[in-house]
This record gives sequence, C-alpha cells and structure tokens, in this order.
Amino acid sequence: MIKKTLCFSNPAYLSLRNKQLVIQIPDVENNDTLTPEFKRMNERTIPIEDIGVVVLDNKRITITTGVMEALLENNAALITCDSRNMPTGLMLPLYGNTLQNERFRDQLDASLPLRKQLWQQTIRQKIANQEVVLRRHTEAETRCMQVWVDEVRSGDADNLEARAAAYYWRNLFPQIPNFVRGRDGEPPNNLLNYGYAILRAVIARALVGSGLLPTLGIHHHNRYNAYCLADDVMEPYRPYVDELVIKIIHKYADYSELTKELKAELLNIPVLDVIIDGKRSPLLIAATQTTASLYKCFSGELRKVSYPQMEG
Repeated sequence: MIKKTLCFSNPAYLSLRNKQLVIQIPDVENNDTLTPEFKRMNERTIPIEDIGVVVLDNKRITITTGVMEALLENNAALITCDSRNMPTGLMLPLYGNTLQNERFRDQLDASLPLRKQLWQQTIRQKIANQEVVLRRHTEAETRCMQVWVDEVRSGDADNLEARAAAYYWRNLFPQIPNFVRGRDGEPPNNLLNYGYAILRAVIARALVGSGLLPTLGIHHHNRYNAYCLADDVMEPYRPYVDELVIKIIHKYADYSELTKELKAELLNIPVLDVIIDGKRSPLLIAATQTTASLYKCFSGELRKVSYPQMEG
C-alpha cells in the first residue's frame, strides 16, 4: 500500500483517537458560537498506518506525544519546517526492524572495498539518470555523460560525479542564464532544496525500515550529519526531483516563493513513478526495495544495489 504524505501549512491540532490521526482546526474548536455537531463535521481522521511522511509547516500546529509515538511506531517520518518554510528537522523511529542489531553489525562490518563498489554503482546510476533528464528536457549534448557512466571506477576515484554535476547543472535550465546550484542560490534552488528534503526523509525512513543505520554512510562521512547513508542512497533518486522541478517551472510563471501550490506539487515526490528491477513502482515503494537490497549487499546475499533506472 502507498503511504500518504501529509503537509500541514495552516494552524492545526493533531491528536490520536482509536489509532486514527484526528485533525482539528483551532479557530473552529475555539469558537463557542458553533454547535458540537458542526465542530465534529470539521474534524478529519486518517488511519495512522496509512501515513508515511508528515510535514509540519506552521508555527501554530499542536501535535500530541500520542500522535508522535503512533507515527514513529508505524515507521513514519516527521518533518518540521523553519520560518522560511524549508524543512529543517527530521524525526525517525529508533528501530524499524526486528533484526536491527544483526543488521547494524553487518553494516558496521562492511569492508572498504565493498563500500567503494557500492559507491561506484551509486554514482553510475546517478549519472545515467542525469543523462536521461538532460536528453529529455534540453538540447544539450549528453554523449559525454554516457561515457562517464562507463568510466566510473571503484569508489569513484576520478570524481566523475563532480564532473558530471558541473556539466549537468550548467545545462539543466537553459532558460535561466548562469544558473548555479546552491542551497542559498536563486530560484529554482528553493524548489530543489524542498524536494530533496522530502526525498531525504523518504530514503531515511526506508533505511530504518530495512534495519540500517542512516548515520553510517558508504561514502559521506560528515561528522555533523546524522543521515550520511540517506544522502548516499538518495543520489540516483535526485534526478526524479530535478525533472519534477523542470515541469513545475514550465507550469508556473512565478516560483520565487514556496507557495502552497508549489509545495503541493513537490509533495508528490513519494508517489512519482519510477522503474526499478524492470518494474514500475511509486518512489516510496522503490526506496524500500533499494534499501532492502543494500542490506543484502552488506550481508553478502547480493552484489548489486537495486536503484531506479530512468527510461531513456
């Protein structure tokens, strides 16, 4: 079953009743002129087990500890946003798999050659997917990227990821002269940042569900980053967000601010169609296949991670 992604951008009171998330509007609840029947009609309930990601994007949201406990018990990701409406915090369950201790040990014991091979696979698929996005949406020559895919060595010793990224971002938005990708850069960097934050939560949630430790990366090792492995695994998925952003900027004349409409478009990321292992699947489900295969690589059952492949 595809889990729901919920975003709360208005004041709300979130509580738990009979394993259901109860959504109430404070202005309605606090209005004594309204009848109890009317107030009940303005309640909405959603089964906790149907929820995969929750985004809290308003300073006047109240959420009970009962709701948070129930969400985490069901392996949902809880995202909080800052005053600029950008995701700034991520809450995940401490455990998400009955064999977590064993899986942690397999992950911790992974050899350096294995981690380098996994990173090679990751970067090859990332560049391959970037090449498809460029070929679909721009007039840029992409044969160089096809060559780079085949030239990525173990551990990406030649840093072809960076070379491909420089070429990719220089050509991805031809209608935006001198576009530079950066967290604090000009739009559509705001769309990319928001989209990647949602993607990161989806991948981190899948890692926990597969019994893996999101902090211990196969390549990223920033001592201040609690989600190094999520940042590794999400790399081949980033082009799906990029393609969605391209479609958004073609659809909306003004994307300088993250409006509710733009965020609603980006919240479709978990249900984007991807092809993985030759089959079409929602991205949220594909992420669990990827992380499950990654664990099997750590345990020695597989030699290759299942990453999504964009259709050429």
